[in-house]
Amino acid sequence: MLLNDGYVYREKLGRQPGRSALAHLTNKYRHSTEEEWRKRFERGEVRLDDRVADGSEPLKAGQWLCWHRPPWAEPDAPQSFDLVHEDAELVIVVKPSGLPTLPSGGFLKNTLLSFVQARWPEAVPMHRLGRATSGLVLFTRTRDAAVRLSSDWREGRVNKRYRALAQGLAVEETYDIRAPIGLVPHPKLGEVHGACATGKPSHSTARVLERRAEDTLFEVDIHTGRSEQIRIHLAFIGHPLVGDPLFVAGGLPHAEHPGLPGDGGYLLHAESLAFTHPGSGERLQFQAPLPPALRLGG
Repeated sequence: MLLNDGYVYREKLGRQPGRSALAHLTNKYRHSTEEEWRKRFERGEVRLDDRVADGSEPLKAGQWLCWHRPPWAEPDAPQSFDLVHEDAELVIVVKPSGLPTLPSGGFLKNTLLSFVQARWPEAVPMHRLGRATSGLVLFTRTRDAAVRLSSDWREGRVNKRYRALAQGLAVEETYDIRAPIGLVPHPKLGEVHGACATGKPSHSTARVLERRAEDTLFEVDIHTGRSEQIRIHLAFIGHPLVGDPLFVAGGLPHAEHPGLPGDGGYLLHAESLAFTHPGSGERLQFQAPLPPALRLGG
């Protein structure tokens, strides 16, 4: 396990009518109990406007509330990646399943970002994959490249294709999925992303590659980039990913035994990425080798 250097979580407060610092942190960050937050205050880990807080302070809009989390041993994760492409403006790598793209959920240094920046300190990720999702991740190395590719991403000129193994036998050959994605209730975290009528417009196209005994192998193009989009959209049409601990048919979290967004167990792979090079103007396409279970006949 990797011991990191600790981290400071900073939050600029909005309107907090009569709420104490302890009540605010307990209510907002439900991964910890009130007693756990109380002990952090007692150890002097929480500061309000650069003063050590005891938790009883009434909060005001505009204040800074900071938790100085001490160093901790991060969960085990792969600590390598495969390089697909490198030039003066771009780096493209294959992320293994189990390695977070960015810091989150107890991971700070054990991330793809940390390992890539150890080699290319200037690298900035243009997108992210879920911790259990494997496949291609694009980094830019210059500000101009980031600006141009960000524009292409917004305008739909970057094509992303995934492969996923889903529960059940699909009836149709192709599914045009447009379920909006927004925040929905989650019993442990308060809210997570899910299929939601009031959510943001979202669009995926799923095509059947192979039907197996009880499952369907899909090829999925995503035309928008919402959080957990493929997991939610395939669940929405009645085909949650095999082994997905979070989403059930309908695209909502499991009501009785809800998992967490970072939990693994499913098979989802970013297999193809096509875009115009921000410097040369050349149209490029890259492929990531498929995990055995996601190959035809796998």
